[in-house]
Amino acid sequence: MASFKDRLKEILIRDEILTAKELDKALTEQKKSGGELSKILVDMNFVSQDQLTQVLSESLELPLIKIDSFCISQDVIQSIPKDIALKYQIIPVSLLGDQLTLAMADPLNIFIIDNVKALTGHTIIPIICRVSDIKDAIKKYYFKDGDEKPAETQEPEEKNNETFDEIIQDFRDTEDLELIKDTHSDNQSSVEEISDEAPIIKLTDTIIQQAVLAKASDVFIEPLEKAVRIRYRIDGVIREIDRMTKVLHFPLVSRIKVISNLDISEHRLPQDGRFKTIISGDREVDFRVNVLPTAVGEKVVLRVLDQQGTVLDVENLGFEATALQRLKECSVRPHGLILTCGPTGSGKTTTLYSILKYVDSPEKNIVTVEDPVEYQMKGINQVNVKAKMGLTFATSLRSILRQDPDIIMIGEIRDKETLDIAVKAALTGHLVLSSLHTTTAAGSIVRMMNMGIEPFLICSSVLVIIAQRLLRRVCPKCCEPYTVTPEVAAKIGIDKLYPKQKVEVMRPKGCAHCFKTGYKGRVGITEILVFNQKVKEGVLARVGEIKIKKIARKEGMRTMREDGLVKVVEGLTTIEEVLRLTAPDEVQE
Repeated sequence: MASFKDRLKEILIRDEILTAKELDKALTEQKKSGGELSKILVDMNFVSQDQLTQVLSESLELPLIKIDSFCISQDVIQSIPKDIALKYQIIPVSLLGDQLTLAMADPLNIFIIDNVKALTGHTIIPIICRVSDIKDAIKKYYFKDGDEKPAETQEPEEKNNETFDEIIQDFRDTEDLELIKDTHSDNQSSVEEISDEAPIIKLTDTIIQQAVLAKASDVFIEPLEKAVRIRYRIDGVIREIDRMTKVLHFPLVSRIKVISNLDISEHRLPQDGRFKTIISGDREVDFRVNVLPTAVGEKVVLRVLDQQGTVLDVENLGFEATALQRLKECSVRPHGLILTCGPTGSGKTTTLYSILKYVDSPEKNIVTVEDPVEYQMKGINQVNVKAKMGLTFATSLRSILRQDPDIIMIGEIRDKETLDIAVKAALTGHLVLSSLHTTTAAGSIVRMMNMGIEPFLICSSVLVIIAQRLLRRVCPKCCEPYTVTPEVAAKIGIDKLYPKQKVEVMRPKGCAHCFKTGYKGRVGITEILVFNQKVKEGVLARVGEIKIKKIARKEGMRTMREDGLVKVVEGLTTIEEVLRLTAPDEVQE
């Protein structure tokens, strides 16, 4: 049975749309630069878009539909958001039961079909249609009179990005998969050649660019027994994006190693690196890379460091007004230690940078020690730790203290030596900002004692400890209000914050805007423990985490659970999110 590509070539030559010479030129260009054969034929002006659509219709045995002969109801149009219709150049035609008929110029694009299926929850039935007809239909149904029409420059940023399925098809067309199968991992020159091939470059770029456009914080490229799984962490939750043939795992990992300046011949040890890429012409995004050997191959995790999506402003971190004022007062002190704590991905670094930006001025000498430097700030001296060369947090800090700094930021306190230097720096006239991996603000005090710091040194050096989490923000398009029952309010503690009143909160429903999750974006919750006289007395008496927390609450500290419940009542998140990420405040001693 002839392949689709052979069938396409046969029809083009049979109908004299294309000569054999032109076809050879197109195939040569495809082998040289990669990409879809159909797109190359149009780009080289060998065929028009309308001719290609007619050929695709015949080769795929799908009818060519004229959308203007349909009267599409508004209910059907609303099943696909305007930005998705523009992004993929598609139009919904009819909806019968759970079957959505979708007009598209390329019905072979499985990536689009899968995305729309996940978005709508419907089974997708593709039909083929001319691109010009789809654009006219989008203008007709999505843009009312007076609305701004979708100009060419306003089309989605990823218009020119090929999908995973198209790129993988390029491998099949150019027999690259067979070349990869025959390549041995210990042949470094062959690895470099394959990782520089156009299809692998396009596949890697597509994974990276789509992660940025989806506002993902992490990208997971994971080898399975018979496949490679691509997953993104979006709004703190991991979603599977695609699965590919296992054959692509080796060149994909090699390509990432090449652009990250890692050793492509090393497969036994973990490696760390980073690289930058340009998105949409002028948007620079950093990626932090970690490669970890597993039983079935190397797992790659990319941390997306997109400065455009990060607003470094303490006013916009979601702090309660009184707590924010206390934090600002501590930040302008001439010396002391400010700590943030929370698990990975809880926004600790963003908080530290925001405080740093708040206190920054030309009169101050500010130095940071980070592993690695995540965001580059103008006018601030940032040191990148290089443990292999002996440049650790501790050795860096010793040198920094000889450079007469006013403010020092330590990316993370990981050991006793670093903590000891940080505390001593805070005691000798420096403002020190850093982070600890603990779950609560009071727990950080116990952690510091366990690392060998005496309570009197903690009381003399620490100004404030900030514990934080990031919760998913409820989707504003589809959330619906409901009243919390008295039983639920008493169980979760919301009745103590809002006594003698009915509390109305939001419930996630799921829509096209939030991809059926019910959540869109994230909101921070915090507890800010300020070291006043009462708290210091408790620390000196070594009363323990629970009693310190009780003292701080009496002194006005709002716990993370309480802050989360306030955000729930404000309509920013849900009860389920707060219960998922915070512990109850009432703990038995």
